[in-house]
Amino acid sequence: MTAIGLKPRKFFVVKGSGLSKTSKLNAFDAALKRAGISHCNLVPVSSILPRDVEEIEAIDIEPGTIIFVIMARQDGEGGERISAGLAWAKTEDYGLVVEGHDNTGVDLKVQLREKVREMAEIRKLSIKQVKYYVEELKIPPGLYGSCIVALVLLL
Repeated sequence: MTAIGLKPRKFFVVKGSGLSKTSKLNAFDAALKRAGISHCNLVPVSSILPRDVEEIEAIDIEPGTIIFVIMARQDGEGGERISAGLAWAKTEDYGLVVEGHDNTGVDLKVQLREKVREMAEIRKLSIKQVKYYVEELKIPPGLYGSCIVALVLLL
């Protein structure tokens, strides 16, 4: 098989939540800051990992760098409980990533597990291992909130 395009060699996963008195956008910015990626230019991509990609610990990235991310995000207002999460699974062929978000307080991991299971089933793949990362936040009255989980792909 010929490789065409950009192929990630490594990835890491970060999460964060943030609050703002001003707006949901400012809460999102605060969540990105907590996750350690607010200084980067984010390009959203879909949900496939190369077979030989390596998961690493989060690294520092130079400000202004363009990075590719698979991201789950949930925004809300005072009094709400919000959550965002990712699940990533290894299969015999390649990796799968699913995003989820909720504001009802249900177990997001259950939703993510079902999503990745069905994604593998559609592709007739057998899952070897699944990992989850979830961020939750109860937003205080009078504030806006945001939760994010991002899988950062490194070329």
